[in-house]
Amino acid sequence: MSMENKRNAAKPERDRPWLIRTYAGHSSAQASNALYRQNLAKGQTGLSVAFDLPTQTGYDSDHVLARGEVGKVGVPVSHLGDMMTLFDGIPLDQMNTSMTINAPAAWLLSLYIAVAEKQGTARASLQGTTQNDIIKEYLSRGTYIFPPAPSLKLITDVAAFTYREVPKWNPMNVCSYHLQEAGATAEQELAYALATAIAVLDAVRDSGQVPEEDFAKVVGRISFFVNAGIRFVTEICKMRAFCELWDEITRDRYGIEDAKYRRFRYGVQVNSLGLTEQQPENNVYRILIEMLAVVLSKNARARAVQLPAWNEALGLPRPWDQQWSLRLQQIMAYETDLLEYEDLFDGNPAIERKVGALKEGARAELAKIDEMGGAIAAVDRGYMKQELVRSNALRLADIESGLTKVIGVNAFTETEPSPLTSGEKSILTVDDMAEQDQIEKLKGWRSERNQSEVDATLTDLKSAASEGRNIMESSIACAHAGVTTGEWSETLRDVFGEYRAPTGITSMIVTGDAENLQDLRKRVDEVSDKLGERMKMLVGKPGLDGHSNGAEQIAVKAGEAGIEVLYEGIRWTPEELVRNAIEDGAHVIGLSILSGSHVPLVREVVNGLRAQGAGHIPVVVGGIIPEADMLVLRQMGVSAVYTPKDYQLAKVISEIVDLVDRKSSDKPAVSSNGAGDAHGDAALY
Repeated sequence: MSMENKRNAAKPERDRPWLIRTYAGHSSAQASNALYRQNLAKGQTGLSVAFDLPTQTGYDSDHVLARGEVGKVGVPVSHLGDMMTLFDGIPLDQMNTSMTINAPAAWLLSLYIAVAEKQGTARASLQGTTQNDIIKEYLSRGTYIFPPAPSLKLITDVAAFTYREVPKWNPMNVCSYHLQEAGATAEQELAYALATAIAVLDAVRDSGQVPEEDFAKVVGRISFFVNAGIRFVTEICKMRAFCELWDEITRDRYGIEDAKYRRFRYGVQVNSLGLTEQQPENNVYRILIEMLAVVLSKNARARAVQLPAWNEALGLPRPWDQQWSLRLQQIMAYETDLLEYEDLFDGNPAIERKVGALKEGARAELAKIDEMGGAIAAVDRGYMKQELVRSNALRLADIESGLTKVIGVNAFTETEPSPLTSGEKSILTVDDMAEQDQIEKLKGWRSERNQSEVDATLTDLKSAASEGRNIMESSIACAHAGVTTGEWSETLRDVFGEYRAPTGITSMIVTGDAENLQDLRKRVDEVSDKLGERMKMLVGKPGLDGHSNGAEQIAVKAGEAGIEVLYEGIRWTPEELVRNAIEDGAHVIGLSILSGSHVPLVREVVNGLRAQGAGHIPVVVGGIIPEADMLVLRQMGVSAVYTPKDYQLAKVISEIVDLVDRKSSDKPAVSSNGAGDAHGDAALY
């Protein structure tokens, strides 16, 4: 035997690596297509599409609520032409594509199928996933459109359609990722995600769309999308608990006998919540450690992994930053010997004890949700949202007190200047003209299509929705006819209505015994006495950004301090926020914007206040805001800018109270022109 053959014979067999992805999309379909092709050329093995907020919430790029949001956090897709451009030169029969889309998931899947058909690709050959988890949108991410019942019907339609027509497609990614981002404990993440999966499978089973003998196939296509945080051992045990609980639920509740249909199949993006603006280079280590939690245990290994970039707490990552995270996955998959071994944790007593404790806690929470009538009922009652707000408040309180150490934030804060963050191009910025370009292309698309075909397919879609029929074939016909995202969504809005989810904000007292909070309450009382009424703070989220965790925490902390909080959740136009602030007599406005649209949206609020003679009401802003934009905001009249690097919520509220005290002596006609002396907190993001 030759030396080469001996070497090959001695090589141990290796498992196939997980799908290696990066989550990407920005500016335009053309720019995003170029990015996808670059990443595939670098060894990425699947695509994960990020859509912009107008697309996620079912609006065309020229809708009033889309102002400032087009192309910011993902790619705008308004019609079939955009989708064709997005996948130009990428053969869909050879691709595994994940689409992070929820309320309009049926529509984006219809566009994807239509593109495949334009390419000459059979539906049955397509592989990929639509996230399509609307329940977690009510709890944490905020890109819902319709009320719970019709939303569940749309998920059911996709599941019933794909198991027949697109059998390799995952119709739903039960998404616990955003639950952890909203503060969920490991037990809550397990319970709330599993309760969501149960609600969907119950709905599919009871819909009459899937014969009993085929139901196992639907169960086998349900996938999950999870989060892995920095508590390394707990995360390994959480994933093993997920696998065991899902096997138990599918066997006992649904009678699935074939073990392959009971397999817990999941993809993962590791935690973005823990990425820090301070010493951001430390995030590289965090991302590595968090990835280990979902690849080390073979029996609970992720089927697909996408990693954030080290600088996502600063802004939009550049292609090089994404490449760095891609290379981390490739080194783990191809250079190490991890894939040559069986599960490293089987039989470990510490692991088994922790897995058992997590399962016990998750089962108890599942039983509580079941008593309420299931996940949908628990959403409507506001129970799950309130519990997430409470858990997140406790998490932040522990960071604020120093009980939880975050390196570079509240421990070991001494640092050298980072060469990685120096220079004007250390983060990617979206061209201001991208939005106008997209709108002009949209207008051109509308003018060139056959309007009678558009009208006919929309009429059929409305009939299908009104009559309770499956809407997928009608939606695919709409896609081919040139219907836009906004038109598809508006048609279903007419049938189903819209929904505003519970905020989870109550009069809860989380850290009421803290000495600094007691002092703050006294200060609020003093300022309220000067005002002649209880101090009021309007916390507002203009535009389409649904990341409400920070706004909720500011609202909770302000309420603890004795401030009357005016917070009605997400998705308000600047005009509406101005009107609400004036009508409700707000003494200060706190705007939370995480999507990168802070400059145009804040400008509209500030100008709107001045136009209504209310320029004396101070405005503070929070979000992921670059230093250069802070200056722009202050110049337009913002009184204070807060970013993720300041985590002391009591200090933030104290500064806002002092601001109101100073401004209360101004005459109403005097406009706020920027004290600008406070920097602050993730709380408003």
